[in-house]
Amino acid sequence: MTEQSLTDVALPASLTGRTVLPSDARYERVRHGYVHRGAPAAVIFPENVEETAVALAYARSRGTVVSVRSGGHGISGRSTNDGGVVIDVSRLDHVDVLDRTRRRVRIGAGARWGRVAQLLAPHGLAISSGDTGDVGVGGLVTAGGMGWFARRDGLTIDHVTAVEIVLADGTFVRADAEHHPDLFWAVRGAGGNFGVVTAVELEASETGDVVFANLVFDARETAPLVEEWGAVLEAAPRELTSFLTLMPAAPGRPAMAHVAAVYAGDRPGAAQRVLTPLLGLGPLLRQEAVLAPYPALVPVGGAPHRGQGLGATRSGLLDRVSTQTARSVADALASGQVLMGQFRSVGGAVNDVSLSATAYAHRTQNFQLLSATVPERERSLDAHWARVAPEVNGVYLSFDTRRSPEALAEAFPEPALTRLRALKARYDPENVFDRNFPLR
Repeated sequence: MTEQSLTDVALPASLTGRTVLPSDARYERVRHGYVHRGAPAAVIFPENVEETAVALAYARSRGTVVSVRSGGHGISGRSTNDGGVVIDVSRLDHVDVLDRTRRRVRIGAGARWGRVAQLLAPHGLAISSGDTGDVGVGGLVTAGGMGWFARRDGLTIDHVTAVEIVLADGTFVRADAEHHPDLFWAVRGAGGNFGVVTAVELEASETGDVVFANLVFDARETAPLVEEWGAVLEAAPRELTSFLTLMPAAPGRPAMAHVAAVYAGDRPGAAQRVLTPLLGLGPLLRQEAVLAPYPALVPVGGAPHRGQGLGATRSGLLDRVSTQTARSVADALASGQVLMGQFRSVGGAVNDVSLSATAYAHRTQNFQLLSATVPERERSLDAHWARVAPEVNGVYLSFDTRRSPEALAEAFPEPALTRLRALKARYDPENVFDRNFPLR
């Protein structure tokens, strides 16, 4: 596809008032993602399925690249572009409880997870959905979803029961286990390659208050802290999910480790027993533990799309946090070239799901590692990542900015990749949706 200016091209009547062009005063607020900068020729905000199909047909008629955005929070940067069209589904933001007894909910792809949490809480329901309330539903339910209840409940995609999607040719399809099951399989893990998701149905979990712990450590001895954190999580019950974020030393302060942990239950005594081993990871600078409703964990911040952040990232899934991995991550941060490292605990219920149940086929690993830096230091990031690579067993595509064949094969191990390529040839033979890892 070629990228060309759309500024002087007449829009379909139904998109009048739905489109932001570079000449519009609103353009600066909508052109970027949260992390990556973009300069699209048009950003279109459809308000229903029909307008979504029209927006897609318009972009295709101009022969331009198409990006789909729900929240714009994707670390991989695939929700904006230069010179093409961004289809922003943020106005498709309904949240409906279809059946409280069966915990069935239907959510528009443009809803933010923080708002979803707020609207489901009065029903005693929640959906594990990442760690940030501003993340959009569509991007996360087509990739995976490593949330605060991952070890107890699994990935977000493991609770999706139906997907509504506009395909490349404009056809609207509702896919589930009985209708278009192959497409239903593909969307849960590789959905960005197959169409514009407009809504999803999910089965929520019964959830009341939970215990949230926020711990900050002096991480001058980074490697042993990282290794011990991994050991604690492997031994912990499934109710505990934790993220470990590492920041290098800066003028006036040592390297820092931030441990966020959620005990998915409201029993303070049980939570204390589970959380106590985390207190011994290193010199403790700050600690807090509170009993809180789930929406408090994913507040809606309303942050603008600034396109400023750590735009070069690498992602890897790990069976365990070994001594070698801990040392490699510590060395990368000490170099000053890698500006953040983050581990997320998975395993537990994530690994109860069959390898072949979804296009996301990583069901044996217990951790996810993200390393990030600024784009001008990407070469150094790759040099450090090469030391971690022998320990890596898979890639979480939403956290990785690479588009290489090697990364594609890690994200979709066989036989998933061959199956995805066959489905791509059926549902999107012209490769309209090429912003994720290219399947052709």
